[in-house]
Parts: sequence; C-alpha cells; structure tokens
Amino acid sequence: MKRNFRLIVMILFLSFYIVPLSAAQTLPKVVIVTTGGTVAMKYDSATGGVVPAVSGKDLIEAVPGIDKIANLQTVEFCNIDSSHMTPTLWRDLSKKVQSILSRPDVNGVVVTHGTDTMAEAAFFLETVLKSRKPVVFVGAMRSASDLSSDGPANIYNAVLQVASPNAQEWGVTLTMNQYINSARHVRKTNTTNVQTFNSGEYGYLGYIVGDKVVKFNSIETKKKLAIPTKIPLVRVFTTYAGDDAKPIIESIDNGVKGLVIEGVGAGNVNKEVFSAIKYAISKKVPVVVSSRVANGAVYALYGDEGGGSSLIKAGAFLAGDLTTDKARLLLLIALAQPDMTHDRLKRLFETD
Repeated sequence: MKRNFRLIVMILFLSFYIVPLSAAQTLPKVVIVTTGGTVAMKYDSATGGVVPAVSGKDLIEAVPGIDKIANLQTVEFCNIDSSHMTPTLWRDLSKKVQSILSRPDVNGVVVTHGTDTMAEAAFFLETVLKSRKPVVFVGAMRSASDLSSDGPANIYNAVLQVASPNAQEWGVTLTMNQYINSARHVRKTNTTNVQTFNSGEYGYLGYIVGDKVVKFNSIETKKKLAIPTKIPLVRVFTTYAGDDAKPIIESIDNGVKGLVIEGVGAGNVNKEVFSAIKYAISKKVPVVVSSRVANGAVYALYGDEGGGSSLIKAGAFLAGDLTTDKARLLLLIALAQPDMTHDRLKRLFETD
C-alpha cells in the first residue's frame, strides 16, 4: 500500500513539475531589449505629461499569456524618449543585439523603442546586423497609464512574430497595430493615431491575427555594412523655394563629412543649392539628394541646373526611394567603413 502511495505521489510530481518544465524548454527563446519610449511611460503630475517610468520586467508582466508562446529574457539597454536617440546609441544597440543573436539558443530579438525615431532605428540595425534571425521593433502610441494602451498587445504580437516559423527571413521589421513593415520602407505617418506606421506603395510584409502570422510579401536582402566604430558628422538640409544655400556652404566650411539635401519633386534643387552641392563635391564632401515627396523615388529626369540628371553629372548621389533620414543613416554608416571609396559609395546608392 505504501509503495503504491509513493508511486502515485511521484507521478503527480512528474505531471506538475517535470512536464511543464519540459514544455517550457521547447518554447522558442526570445530576448526583449528595452530602450524606453511611450510604451514604457506613465503620466507624471509634476510635469503634466508622460515620462519614462516602466521597467522591462514591468512591460512583460503587463502582457497576459506572453509566457505561453516563448521563453523570455529581458535586457534593459536604456529608458529614454526616442527623440533623444542618437546614431551612437543605435550603434551600441546594434552591438548588443548582434551579440544576443549570435547565441545558438536564441530564436530572435524584440526591441521596444519610442515611435518618434523607430523607423530610423530599425533601418540602422537592418543595415548592419549580420544575422537573419528575426528582429522586431515595437512600441506604443499610448502610454502605460492611458486608457486602452496599445503597448501590451503590440509586445505580444512582436514576440509571437519572432516565435513564428512563418515570419523568418525578413530581417529587421517594425510591427505595430498588427501590421508588419520592412525596416527599409516603413515610416511614421500620424503623430497620435495607433495606426501610424505603414510602408506606402510597397505594402506590408504581413499581418498578425488570432495568434497567427499571415505573410503577404517577402523582402530582398541588401548587402550589409559593418557596425561603425566612429560616427561621422552628416548633416541634412531641406531645400525650399528661394533657398539661398548659405547654411549649406557654412556647413561645408565647418568640416561636415557628408550632406543629404532633401530636394523637391523627383529630386531637384534650385541654382543656388546646385552651386553649393558642386562646392561640396569639390571639397570631397559626398552629397546625397533625396525628396520631400512621400511616395516615389529620386530619378535623373531633369537636365537643367539642379535637376536630377545634372546632379549626377556633377558627382552627387541620388537616394532612390530612401527617405531623407534613412539616406542620412546609410551615408553615415557608409562613411564610417574603413575601406569606403567614392566608387563604392556610388555603387552602394545606385544598387540600394
């Protein structure tokens, strides 16, 4: 009788402890790297606004059922408003994420980040990370103290995406409000609405519904650059009707290492700005021309002074379909490469 009792106790022990432990070990390993942003903010009566207040552990505990879809680990990188982010911080974040992805037990990484500069952050990491394991940027448009905060659902979906076999080979993505965007094409389009991120005419990569990832599109893998050790000074100037280009000239004379000029239309500038671009090129300062237009790309269509065709002939590079801020990051990372030449830089922007 005693033997049977011991046997029953042992079976119960195994069913309650050993089996759940085994199930936990088979769940995919997902590391959540937190950097702050609205998703980690709460209302502060002293300032009259939301401020950084939530830890990585707090974020996970606010998401019901998330431990059922992945074996989670949190790494707190920083806790700041993303308007305070810098390329140096993204460089260091890239190193941290690359180190995590190199671990054989890790399926992928979720990065919580503020939405103001999330699209640029995702593009930075997509440009330099060597691993093709999934990296999902996620955040919130409503703070943790707001009514119906979107943070918990967004984090749940991001972890689900990393864990899903149907969401591989996308590299770095940005997933918000159930929509999956490529790091290259995503942009923020609304200052307050939860449906703020989209990829314009390129469309979404996928959609998350009912604990499933529905795949819409694949994405072409671009050539990677090394994580920069130093961050060169690259400035952006938005040109406009009647622009005299004086700030551009001053920046060149003050030692800027690269310029991105946000032109009009398909990538056109006036005569004064065109003259400043040629001056920069004569000083060995590379110049990339982008457009302020939301959709389409920069093309060598116009041959008059400051037109896309004349800009190429003068030695400038065209940003193609990259937004101005992403063109700046690509130029910045490229100029930090120890073996970067003018011809290689030209090929990089032509093929990108």
